[in-house]
Amino acid sequence: MAVTKKAEGVAKEKKKGGGFRETVLLLIMGVGIALLLQAFVIGSFYIPSESMQNTLEIQDRLFVNKLAGKPERGDIVVFKGWKGGEDTIKRVIGIGGDHVKCCDAKKRITVNGTPLDEDYLYPGDYPSGDDFDVKVPAGKLWLMGDHRSASADSRAHMDLPGGGFISEDAVVGKAVLRYWPLSRGYLFSRPDTFDKVK
Repeated sequence: MAVTKKAEGVAKEKKKGGGFRETVLLLIMGVGIALLLQAFVIGSFYIPSESMQNTLEIQDRLFVNKLAGKPERGDIVVFKGWKGGEDTIKRVIGIGGDHVKCCDAKKRITVNGTPLDEDYLYPGDYPSGDDFDVKVPAGKLWLMGDHRSASADSRAHMDLPGGGFISEDAVVGKAVLRYWPLSRGYLFSRPDTFDKVK
């Protein structure tokens, strides 16, 4: 009897030890998967400035899809920006081959001659305080903030060697979801105005 009780006790100890090891293993695997997702699939980003208001406010947090494919007009993208490759966020206005101009008779930006009705602009702001007329090179992007008067975007970097354009290869990913604050949770989509551009 004593031997049987001892054996039962040892079995229980082994079971407890095995359960603990499984828990630790699952925890390590979970952390590993989360790190892989963060590195290659989904990134979380913090908004440090007012350049994308009111679409994105200071201290908003969002998820970015790193596997979303080539950026399209209207997408909000995180990219390695003009300031020493810092993560920067702006809206894609023009892609390779596009002719982007400011402004038409109604003070609207045009892409390939099509005027943009930019409902996402900061209230009371204007499409651009500076006139410009650019042809976007292949593989490059023309990017602008939604709060135009507070955004150091492609317009502010036209005198640099890259002409203000950003390479598609510099894009980290497309914004898909604002998750913080919870009261401002939002799933991003491309504005309809870009569907009219030929």
